[in-house]
Amino acid sequence: MATDYDAPRRGDVDELNEDSIEELKARRAEAQSGSIDVDETELAESLELPGADLSSMSGEELTVRVLPKQSDEFTCSSCFLVHHRSRLAREKNGQLICRDCA
Repeated sequence: MATDYDAPRRGDVDELNEDSIEELKARRAEAQSGSIDVDETELAESLELPGADLSSMSGEELTVRVLPKQSDEFTCSSCFLVHHRSRLAREKNGQLICRDCA
């Protein structure tokens, strides 16, 4: 079906102008009575935040094998992360500092 884009369009404004005052009052009452009461606690419980620990909610357990610090690794005294010796930037007063913290 061909559409004449140059023809005047009939929109919502035209329809409202033709309605009676009683119909307009009824529409206004419907629009005002249709407000939704949202419980904030219900809404907060349904949100999932990125990085949140959801393991307790789903009943799943995460198993991770933890290895002790190896002989070629060190613990940075600034960020307390374990790094490979190749990441060692400097040693200051017996404290090892990684490249990220240097």
